[in-house]
Amino acid sequence: MQHAPLAGNAWRILFLLFLANLFNFFDRTIPAIIIEPIRLEWNLSDLQIGLIGTAFTIVYAIAGLPLGRMADTGARRKIMGWGLLAWSGLTAVNGLAWNFWSFLLIRMGVGIGEASYAPAANSLIGDLFPAHKRARAMGIFMLGLPLGLLLAFFTIGAMVQAFGSWRAPFFIAAVPGVLLALFMFFIKEPQRGAAETVQVAAVPVDKPLRKVLAIPTFGWLVLAGLTFNFATYACNSFMVPMLQRYFQLPMVQAATATGVIVGLTGLVGLTLGGWIADRLHQRSERGRLLFGAASMLIASLATGTALLLGRIEIGVFVAVFSLGWLFSYNFYTCVYTSIQDVVEPRLRATAMALFFAGLYLLGGGLGPVVVGWLSDHFAQAAMLAEGATQMTEAFKAVGLHSAMLLIPVALFLTMLSLLLAARCFSTDAAKMRQGLHDAVPA
Repeated sequence: MQHAPLAGNAWRILFLLFLANLFNFFDRTIPAIIIEPIRLEWNLSDLQIGLIGTAFTIVYAIAGLPLGRMADTGARRKIMGWGLLAWSGLTAVNGLAWNFWSFLLIRMGVGIGEASYAPAANSLIGDLFPAHKRARAMGIFMLGLPLGLLLAFFTIGAMVQAFGSWRAPFFIAAVPGVLLALFMFFIKEPQRGAAETVQVAAVPVDKPLRKVLAIPTFGWLVLAGLTFNFATYACNSFMVPMLQRYFQLPMVQAATATGVIVGLTGLVGLTLGGWIADRLHQRSERGRLLFGAASMLIASLATGTALLLGRIEIGVFVAVFSLGWLFSYNFYTCVYTSIQDVVEPRLRATAMALFFAGLYLLGGGLGPVVVGWLSDHFAQAAMLAEGATQMTEAFKAVGLHSAMLLIPVALFLTMLSLLLAARCFSTDAAKMRQGLHDAVPA
């Protein structure tokens, strides 16, 4: 099989993209860690807590569509640089919020800034790395997710304790983001399609949204992303408060345990998973997606088991849930690279923007608010079952733990969607390659 050459500056740019991705997830994770002090200070319900995450993700999804189109037609380094400046600055402003609604509106502004990054970065990676190296490159880029989470969950609690306020982490987090934004403007971008084996036409694509949505594999991957993000955003939003309420852990220990579950596992899942996905892709075009589907099945079974075991030893819960979350990280290396394989280079940022719209608008947007609403519902049911007339923290603990069972259900639905995507992947990948050949002038 013929392979395109690797860009000379590919690994240096990838490292910069990885660092920015790390602080992207660090910044967006802060509210999930300090949410209990905020809840008690402003007397919030779990539904309101869920709305904070939902408002962020809905705005992120909507803003990503025009920003994705801009990344397909304009300078990606400028889009990423200005976006990084915007979300870092607004993260600092978040520390000045005076009530629930001000906090919510500022988080929505952060979402607009962060929406500029992922489509442009994914498009850039597709032009820097040829197909047989993309899963590993994407795995390194997506290491920013677990490392960002790990850094946040391991340090935010200590920051709150050191400064005596939940506001301090927002101010501290803004500094590295502003510095990284300056480096973004100096990236030397490759030509679009530089990593493909055939020349890519320079003319714009007619009806780009329709062409992307007409790819069957892409539709199934969007559905898989929707259910997967439902699970991940529900977990990231409520794992720390669930450990605090249900397992009676103090905030620092709950944050550290969550860091192990959603952060440490990603270091293994993304590095090893990317390597396995590339090897399987060389044996079979559908290998990545079938590997992703098998990983989702394991993730669903392990996370479901950990929750159904009830109030077990915290070490056992963390170990079993972490096993499932480790396999869940294979979603990124398998799905993101598969989109690159079925969408032509001139439409990749647009495709990623559409993909993220599905992920965040219906997946990440619904996950926190649905789990939050169910948590309040189950807490009320637990109170009535005991014949009590006053809501207590014990009832809220039971309610939240019960609502978290939606996570393994969503992961199982992700597995089904990936299996359906694998059925049409080879046909769609062949059509993409043939389209590139047909577009080359004679």
